Amino acid sequence: MDSKYRVESIKKQYRHMTYWDMFATWIGANANNGTWFIGGIIAACGFWGGIKALLIASSISYIFLMMVGYMGTKTGVSTMALSRASFGIRGSIIPSLVNLTQFVGWTAVNTFIAATSVSYILHSFWGWPFYGQPGGNLGLIVGIVVMSILHLLSIVAGQRSIQIIERIGIILVIIFVIWESVVVFHDVSFSQIAHWQVPQHLKMDQGTAMDTLAAFNLAWVTAGADFTRFTKKVNTATTAPFLGANLGVFGFAFIGLSATISIAVSSGVYDPNNSDPSTIANRLGLGVIAMIVIMLTSMTANAVNIQAAGSALNNMFSKLSLKQSLLITTIIATVVTFIPVFYGSFLTTFTAFLDYVGMVLGPIISIMVVDYFLIAKQRYAAKDLGDPHGPYWYHKGIHWTAFGLWIFGVLIYSALQRVSFVQKYTGATFLVMILIGCLYWGIMQLEKGKHNAN
Repeated sequence: MDSKYRVESIKKQYRHMTYWDMFATWIGANANNGTWFIGGIIAACGFWGGIKALLIASSISYIFLMMVGYMGTKTGVSTMALSRASFGIRGSIIPSLVNLTQFVGWTAVNTFIAATSVSYILHSFWGWPFYGQPGGNLGLIVGIVVMSILHLLSIVAGQRSIQIIERIGIILVIIFVIWESVVVFHDVSFSQIAHWQVPQHLKMDQGTAMDTLAAFNLAWVTAGADFTRFTKKVNTATTAPFLGANLGVFGFAFIGLSATISIAVSSGVYDPNNSDPSTIANRLGLGVIAMIVIMLTSMTANAVNIQAAGSALNNMFSKLSLKQSLLITTIIATVVTFIPVFYGSFLTTFTAFLDYVGMVLGPIISIMVVDYFLIAKQRYAAKDLGDPHGPYWYHKGIHWTAFGLWIFGVLIYSALQRVSFVQKYTGATFLVMILIGCLYWGIMQLEKGKHNAN
């Protein structure tokens, strides 16, 4: 086999992640700053509208996470290595590039919010202006540097350090959510939050909320096998990610949603720009300890983000070791984190990023799942995924059917987002996934029939 395309399959004796490890990993992945911020954004649907969109979009998204998790434990290879079977050994560079950019983006999002917390800590101890005040960018920049150094140290320490971060992080996360909930509902009643009316000019349609949440949740799906390949049991690879990811997103998005509305109720002003946890924790008067916990939850989420981005880079450049790939992606993410500093609005940058994720990810996931479960009948050989003379070489290493349908899916997504009914009720993401999945299955059946006839 050409070493240029080699694929590493994790042997059973090296699969050390337990059910608790996997459960903690996926709670930690979602119990973070970005999830809180998403909760604040969907507050524009009102409390019950936000809850409805959250339940539907998250549950559907994490069914796909279960399926990719199953693929990972059965084959022992990463998600992007699995994409070689459907997109071709060379063609998998496209999903890998998408995965690299989106997980670098998520790392930057969480780092930026944690850096905002650092600016509040610097304000508390030394009186520096916090982010949002004149001169507050200095504290933010120091925060970005501090968080990036912490990420680099965790990578250098290795996989076991990531597990330790996740185990400690999950305990802190649970305490933090309880603490935030007590403070929020002490100041504003649940009835007031539930009956709050969104200002008409800021109201978000249900379909738009579905797409926003789908983009957020589906981002984790393409990291699924990167972790479940370290598990021995199917149950650990499927139910633990599903339950952990859902619990994490429900808990943190719920408190982000509730806290944002509570501030809107008490102040009379709803501003989605002020939905990040650092700003809300400061307004609720939670102090330095809350800011430190926000920093730590950023580390638990970014442990997953950086691992996924590094695996994608490793699939693109297999001569790099995984640790080298992780270090490179962390440095890139640090640079990307500075974009909102100069762009002027974190919310605007974040929304544009979510639009990109939702548009490109759905068709990739749909094609991969259909290929494994319906076309290949759950039979992938890891050695074939790296063999330029094997079944996944297609035409010069690219499966043009999958690539063409991915492009078509992106175009359909863009078109559907302009349809009033879709925008108002369903969102475009899951409709596109169903359509592309059906088309891929149908075309592959036709190609298989022609091959058999010849």
